[in-house]
Amino acid sequence: MKFAVLRFPGSNCDRDMYNAALKSGASAEYVDYRRTSLDGFDGVLIPGGFSFGDYLRSGAVASVAPIIEEVKRLAQEGKPVLGVCNGFQILTEIGLLPGALLHNDSHLFISRNEKLRIVNNQTPFTKGYEEGEQVIYPVAHGEGHYYCTEEMYNDLHKNNQVILKYVDNPNGSHEDIAGIVNEQGNVCGMMPHPERALETILGTDDGKKLFDAMVESWREQNV
Repeated sequence: MKFAVLRFPGSNCDRDMYNAALKSGASAEYVDYRRTSLDGFDGVLIPGGFSFGDYLRSGAVASVAPIIEEVKRLAQEGKPVLGVCNGFQILTEIGLLPGALLHNDSHLFISRNEKLRIVNNQTPFTKGYEEGEQVIYPVAHGEGHYYCTEEMYNDLHKNNQVILKYVDNPNGSHEDIAGIVNEQGNVCGMMPHPERALETILGTDDGKKLFDAMVESWREQNV
C-alpha cells in the first residue's frame, strides 16, 4: 500500500504522517499541493498544521489547491482518505465530510494529551480497537470545535458515522465529537493526532492501531 502525504505551505505534521505510514508497513511519498495527479497511490493522508497560514479560515485556501480534485477522485473510488486536525478542516471545506470546525469555546489554543472513546469500531480506521475502548491521542488546535446542524447530527448518528468522542470535551465540539467518517466509511477526519501517538516513550502508542487498521483493510481488499 502506498500513501500520498499531502504538503501545503504551513503543514507541520507531514513527517509524523509519513512515519506513521511506514511503521504500519505501508510506503509513503510526500505530495506537493500543486500536483495534479495521484495516480499510483492507494490512499491519502492530509496532515495537520496551518495550511496557507489559515488565511480566511482554516483549510479554506487549501480547499482550492490543484491536488484537491485528485483527493476527491480517490475518495469517490473508495480509497482511504484520512485528514487530521487541519486535514479534518480541509475535508469539511471540500465537502467530503459534513460540518465545520470553529474556534474552541475557550478561544485558546489547546495542546495536550486527551482521553478519547472509540464509539464505532466497524470502519477501516478503527477496526483494530474495541468498541468503547478509551485511547489517548494528543490534541493541538485553536479551531477544533466540531459544529453541525441537528439534521446533520441526526444523519451522522443514523449512519454510525461518529467514530471518536472526547471523554472530557476540550473545545465545545457538538456531542463531544472528535472524529467522523463519511457515509461510505472511507473518508475520516479527526482533530486529535493519532500520528503523534505511536511511541510509549512519548506517552502513548494508541494511534498505531489506526494506521495498522488502514493498511490491513486495504490488504484485505486488494491482496
